[in-house]
This record gives sequence, C-alpha cells and structure tokens, in this order.
Amino acid sequence: MAEFARSRLLEGVPHGFFGRQGGVSTGVVGSLQCGFGAEDRIEDVRANRRIATEAVRPGGILVTPHQVHSPDVLAVTEPWAEDARPAADALVTDRPGLVLGIVTADCAPVLFLDRNANVIGAAHAGWRGAHGGVLENTVNAMLQLGASRQNIAVTIGPCIQQASYEVDDGFLERFEEEDSRFFVGGRAGHWQFDLPGYAKMRLERAGLQHIENLGLDTYTLEESYFSYRRATHRGEKAYGRQISLIAVA
Repeated sequence: MAEFARSRLLEGVPHGFFGRQGGVSTGVVGSLQCGFGAEDRIEDVRANRRIATEAVRPGGILVTPHQVHSPDVLAVTEPWAEDARPAADALVTDRPGLVLGIVTADCAPVLFLDRNANVIGAAHAGWRGAHGGVLENTVNAMLQLGASRQNIAVTIGPCIQQASYEVDDGFLERFEEEDSRFFVGGRAGHWQFDLPGYAKMRLERAGLQHIENLGLDTYTLEESYFSYRRATHRGEKAYGRQISLIAVA
C-alpha cells in the first residue's frame, strides 16, 4: 500500500502527500518514485503515478505540469498528454475527475481547497517559486474560478525543514530585510532557512487564514521521503521525487 499523509484542513476531499513507500521502482529511487527526470524506468514511474492516483481518487485522471521553479500557474479544464505537459509550477481546477499533482524532493508541496466553491489548487514551492510569487498566483487563479480568500484552506506538506536547510550569505541576500526572521545563524557565513515558515508568511500575506504546516522533514525522514539535498550530500547519482495530489470531492 502506498503511504501518504493527510491534512485535517482538507478532510473530506480526496488528497494525499505521498512519500517513497508503496511503489514499484527499485534501487536508489525505490519505491514510489513519481518524477520523470529521476533516471527511473518510465514504466515504473507511470505505474507509481497510477498507484498514488488510485489511492486518492479511484478512476481519477492525473494532471501534472512540467515543473521549472517558476511562479506560473495554469487553470486546468482537461487533461493533457504526458509528453505535452506545459511548463508551470502550480495548477488549479474546478473540474470533477481531475487529480492535480505536484512532485517534490525537498521543495514544499502546497495543496489548496475552497470546499464551498469546489475549487482546488496544487503548488510546487521551493525557495525560488515561493520568492517569485507562485503561492499568491495560485490563490489569484483560484479566485478567478470562484473561490474566496476567506474560504481557502491550505496545507504545506513534507519538505526540508529549517534545521536541515543550510544556505550561504549569497542566498540570504536574495531576500528582503524583513524576511531575516526566517534565517538563523549557523557556521561562519551560513544560515538555516525556514522554507515552510516563509511559505506560510507568503500565504498569510495573500489573505489566507486557514493554513496548516505538516512539519515533516524530507531530509531527515530517510525511510519515508526522497530528498535532493540528502542525495547530493551522499554523492548519489539520482534522487527520487514524491507526489502530492488533490481532487475535487
């Protein structure tokens, strides 16, 4: 069985933040590896995506973008071909039967819901996307489909946590002075960055009131999650991606 975390704020709506267990991939990217760029067998990736989709919304049609760390959001009205995935880092829809998916490997998967309007969203928020406005853009795209800020609930899923996310002075300089509260000092010339805390602040600034952070660290929870940074530190030749899904009830 594929293992996944749920959100109390999204209760009653098909969704799940999946980890690395319950799939068919083997080797360093075993087993529920859902990214196309992970040096994995394409047949295994497709099988893993079906396993995750069926666990959340049996019979649902999975839709994922080609993620490029952008602030770009697409409103989905119908599925597209696997080899024609448009470049974007967030999706929104109000169409029953569609399952929105985002893959991550330390970046934050963020799932959105306005249950009154039956509008959902899914965003890939690494530091670059969050800094560039992908979360605010997702909210605005949901509003275009009839959602309202006061009714949108959002959950920040498993991602790298502050204790595991060391950055340097150059990274810090990309941010505004008021964002310094998301950095704590580490070894000389380095800082620990609070990605989920920063994402939460951006969501609050976008006018959202119902926000949950699962607080699960992809770097340290090795048996449960893939991590780009962990794989890099170990010199591994590839790293897996987990998938997070949401569908209209």
